[in-house]
Amino acid sequence: MTGKVVWHFTMSLDGFIAGPGHDMDWLEDVSFAPGVVDETAASTGAILAGRRWYDEFAGRPEAAPYGGRWSGPIFVLTHRPEDQVKDPSIRLIESRIADAVNTALAAAENKNVEIFGADIGRQCLDRGLIDELHVHVAPVMLGDGVRAFNRPGGQRVHWAHADSENPTRTVDLRLRPARLRSSGHAKRSGR
Repeated sequence: MTGKVVWHFTMSLDGFIAGPGHDMDWLEDVSFAPGVVDETAASTGAILAGRRWYDEFAGRPEAAPYGGRWSGPIFVLTHRPEDQVKDPSIRLIESRIADAVNTALAAAENKNVEIFGADIGRQCLDRGLIDELHVHVAPVMLGDGVRAFNRPGGQRVHWAHADSENPTRTVDLRLRPARLRSSGHAKRSGR
C-alpha cells in the first residue's frame, strides 16, 4: 500500500477552516462521527503543515494532532528553517512544495500524508499533488476567518466522491439552529 496525500480539514458551513486570527475555539462545540479521529490517526504517517500552523499551534498540548491520538513526523514548510524547534517530531524545511510532499511521503512509510493549512493545501492542489480531500463540515457559520480555499480569479476545482456509486452527487445537510450552552453562541429568539 502506498500512502496518499490527503488535504484534511474541518470547515464551517460558510467555508472557513479557522476564525479571525486563526482562532480554532469554534471546534470545541463540534463532534465527529464515531471512529473518524482514530481512523485518521491510524492511517496518517506524516503531516505537512504551513508556518502559520506552526506559529499558532505547535507546542500547545490542546492542539496536538487528532487530539493527541497521533504521533509522528511533522514537516513545516517555511522561509525560516533556521529557527529553533523544541519538539523533535517537528522539522522546519525550506523547499519547493513538490519536494516537501515527497519528503513527507518518504517519512510516512506507506501511510498517508495529511496536509494542514489552507495555503499549503492550495499550493499542493495547484500542482496536482492532492490525492484525496477529507472535509468535515461543522454545523456552524463563522462569518469571517481563514477560507478553506481562496484562489483569486475563481478557477473551479471539481471533485468526485471517492466512495460513491454517483461521484457527482451533492452532500445533503438538513440543519436547524442549535441552542448551545457555551458562551458566545447566538441564541434563538422567541417567536
